[in-house]
Amino acid sequence: MTTATRLTPPVAKPQHTETALHGHTLVDNYAWLRDKESPDTLAYLKAENDYTTAVLEPTTELQEKLYREMLSHIKETDVSVPFRDGDYWYYTRTEEGLQYPIFCRKPGSLDAPEAVILDVNKLAEGESFMAVGATAVSDDGNLLAYSVDNKGFRQYTLQVKDLRTGELLSERVERVGSIVWATDNKTLFYTVEDEEQKRQYQLFRHTLSTSHAQDVLVYEETDERFNIGAGRTRDDKYIVLEAGSHTTSEAQFLPADTPEAAFRLVAPRRDNIEYYLDHRNGLFFIRVNDTGRNFRLVTVPVDSPEIVNWTEMLPHRADVMLEEVDLFKGFYVACERRDGLQHLRVLRFSGDGTETPNSVEIAFPEPVYSAHPHQNRIFDTTTYRYAYQSLVTPSSVYEYDVTTGESKLLKQLEIPGGFDRTLYASERVFASAADGVTVPVSLVYRKDKFERGKNPLYVYGYGSYGYSLPIGFNGNRLSLLDRGFVMAYAHIRGGGDLGKPWHDAGRLMQKRNTFTDFIAAAEYLLANGYGEPGRVAMEGGSAGGLLMGAVANIRPDLFRAVISHVPFVDVMNTMLDASLPLTVPEYEEWGNPNEKAAFDYMLSYSPYDNLEAKAYPAMLVKTSLYDSQVMYWEPAKYVAKLRTLKTDDNSLLLHTNMTAGHGGASGRYDYLKEIAMDYAFLLKQLNVA
Repeated sequence: MTTATRLTPPVAKPQHTETALHGHTLVDNYAWLRDKESPDTLAYLKAENDYTTAVLEPTTELQEKLYREMLSHIKETDVSVPFRDGDYWYYTRTEEGLQYPIFCRKPGSLDAPEAVILDVNKLAEGESFMAVGATAVSDDGNLLAYSVDNKGFRQYTLQVKDLRTGELLSERVERVGSIVWATDNKTLFYTVEDEEQKRQYQLFRHTLSTSHAQDVLVYEETDERFNIGAGRTRDDKYIVLEAGSHTTSEAQFLPADTPEAAFRLVAPRRDNIEYYLDHRNGLFFIRVNDTGRNFRLVTVPVDSPEIVNWTEMLPHRADVMLEEVDLFKGFYVACERRDGLQHLRVLRFSGDGTETPNSVEIAFPEPVYSAHPHQNRIFDTTTYRYAYQSLVTPSSVYEYDVTTGESKLLKQLEIPGGFDRTLYASERVFASAADGVTVPVSLVYRKDKFERGKNPLYVYGYGSYGYSLPIGFNGNRLSLLDRGFVMAYAHIRGGGDLGKPWHDAGRLMQKRNTFTDFIAAAEYLLANGYGEPGRVAMEGGSAGGLLMGAVANIRPDLFRAVISHVPFVDVMNTMLDASLPLTVPEYEEWGNPNEKAAFDYMLSYSPYDNLEAKAYPAMLVKTSLYDSQVMYWEPAKYVAKLRTLKTDDNSLLLHTNMTAGHGGASGRYDYLKEIAMDYAFLLKQLNVA
């Protein structure tokens, strides 16, 4: 193949198909790419990969340089902070040259000899992909139940390992989700997904050393909007089975020491009401959003959990999202979000079992940060572990003493390679959306490289499912910051950064707010000198890839380059196909296009359906053949169609990882090489040396 041929964009042959609905005809010339087994499909994906490689070939040395830079900021041989669970201390460690973590433990004391309970590197031998799903150790510490995926399709296989001998037992179950032991150390509950929609819908009870065919079906969820999952309360007294959609949930419980008893319902599901529970001293503590979208905290006796018996402990507050409640014997921690930032508030119980009137909030030193619970498996404790990081502070684990109110740093991630946090600055600014709503934007840049109005600007966004954009440290980012990039993270509507109402304002029939918020954030940053017009890039993945596609259609002039990972861009065809994984549950996020009003609104922003003949930014679109969340054909079809319409000569690249899933490469070194490709593309497009 000649260089000229390799630099000629592939052409996907159009095959006209139509879908008529609500008086509108959807035309799709590339539906044939859905056939993963077709030689034509695989040939097209390979041609696109070859073309991407050829176009990026001049950046080969730069990619290697970026890879080495990022690797230099990783402590390749490292150990996580050990945490106690039962009679053991558990931790993970990594070794230089090995792609995957090693799960270890020590009995009784950290001075005891190490025992490796699961070496993911050994599991990955002979595999191109490896991911560990759920893990659960039996109460006596002798057995490990775990699940693995060797394709990237998020389809996990359950196995059980005897930690005394290292032997794998005969238990092996496909398509498993959550795993929970009963206290008898021989009964295992697990959930499985259906084969078509990848929805966890059945709960089975298994007794060790018996045939899988004898497993008892305990519960089956028939509503296609709902997934199920099982777990133990922190005090280990109860097994809780949750069924949840995007907007509604319910819970059943079972004493963990009577695994053959029947599960009992706490409160029946009510549309748009979610509740989550834990247990202490005969009371369920329930976080519920029945009186307001941002949740309150109630308690109820285990023996009579009906709603009429609920007693309020923390009221709903319109300006505070109660994201989580961490419950312990002597105290609980209210994990809250105010003004877009996380707060941890500690409330101690008095003798009568109620909390003391005054709470203590753990103090954090920076104006922009992320703080959340860490591993806390011990119920009867006076200490609480939490994780803290910011855009300039590496990931840190602290232990808070509930008695003294003091926090002690246990470990801060070491960033080798000459990292000096004082060189960098982080800010939070606020952009005004088109309707006057204020949108927070978090920023980080290197102070000595910042020159107002002259820096390359990178803007990241997501804005879906009520997911709050994490503000954390990433050593990979230093390769861009040290070259003068200003990096911005837009906390747009549709996410959860300002509570449930913020999510509500960017979903269903208000979804376009997500896109216009992002545009407003980019415009604000340019107007205030945080970047140079003409040198602006944006990045997003999955639902954030939908954001990329919609924004590129609305304001292609605002951005020079786009990186779109596993993008959800074919909204109409996907949401009209109820046989696909996730489609029916996602009606609560996007709308049901079988209803005309929703169809018309979704069609107004669907990236694939709104492509037109005009100039677009340079694009690097990435997907994976075994993606179970956004099927590979969505980005493939998007690129194929855009090639026939765009009027510019900017790069349009599609790269398909043929051996991975939604999250890309599973090995840590392979993943760094993927990031190096992204960064090289950005540097080339924004003309950064």
